[in-house]
Amino acid sequence: MPHLPNPVDYAIPAFVALILAEMAVARLRDRRRFCPKDTLTSLALGLGSTVAGLLTAGFVYAMAMWVYQFRIFTLGWAWYWFAIAFVLDDFAYYVFHRSAHRVRWFWASHVIHHSSQHYNLTTALRQTWTGFVSLGFLFRLPLFLLGFHPLMIFFVAGLNLIYQFWIHTEVIGRMPRWFEAVMNTPSHHRVHHATNARYLDRNYAGVFIVWDRWLGTFEEERVDERPRYGIVKDLGSFNLLWAAFHEWVGIARDVWAAPDLKSRIGYMWMPPGWSHDGSRDTSEIIKARWEARQNRGIAWKQPTSSSSVEDPAAAPSRAA
Repeated sequence: MPHLPNPVDYAIPAFVALILAEMAVARLRDRRRFCPKDTLTSLALGLGSTVAGLLTAGFVYAMAMWVYQFRIFTLGWAWYWFAIAFVLDDFAYYVFHRSAHRVRWFWASHVIHHSSQHYNLTTALRQTWTGFVSLGFLFRLPLFLLGFHPLMIFFVAGLNLIYQFWIHTEVIGRMPRWFEAVMNTPSHHRVHHATNARYLDRNYAGVFIVWDRWLGTFEEERVDERPRYGIVKDLGSFNLLWAAFHEWVGIARDVWAAPDLKSRIGYMWMPPGWSHDGSRDTSEIIKARWEARQNRGIAWKQPTSSSSVEDPAAAPSRAA
């Protein structure tokens, strides 16, 4: 078994250099890309995530090795197994990431990464402190059962994380068309971080955007609709603890006030924004409302073929 270092440790100097370079470019182009308080919050959340990861790494590795003993195959350490592991791990990440937006329990950890209203390389470092609590590591267990050694999976997962760092920027516009067709890019990931109704719950990919294209969750960034970043209900605070735990607090409050067991389970496992009485909006409701407005706008702009001239008195109201 080869010695496999944590590739992220070696990438940290490059992370720092790229952040400083982006700050220099932003200072020349548009200072709004960086907010000092927001940047410090992102860096502090990244540091806290690293500490949390170190505290739970031993248990996660022990669980992975326990699952690995029930493996179907015993796969070796040849280079091609690393390549296959990288691709399969990225698909596992897609499944996890999509679940993290569709199940509130997983979202409670992942929301930290989306809580900034700015989009720059420090946003990539804004990571969860509670990934162990939300059980995100379970999504990689099938890879251990297949026969990939946990150390191999953790190594390629580190490479995946390194790749995702550079796509958190507005400095880079579009990559070449062939690259945009296969790989996740800053353009694709800006869509993912946007709160525009058109962009909600799209582009979950880590490295390969093909997962989104194949599974119907892809959305192109539009020139006529610039992404607005953050979460649907913004934090309104740079308080570090509130940023790290606010959604868990929200879940606890909702579960405590829920009228029955079904509602309590719903507040944990239904999509973010779900409520037992329908008083809140999920992303599906927000998108459906937006699509209805779009359709009404099209109907207003395009009169029926039976009318050669649009009659304002007969047309539906724009405010309808």
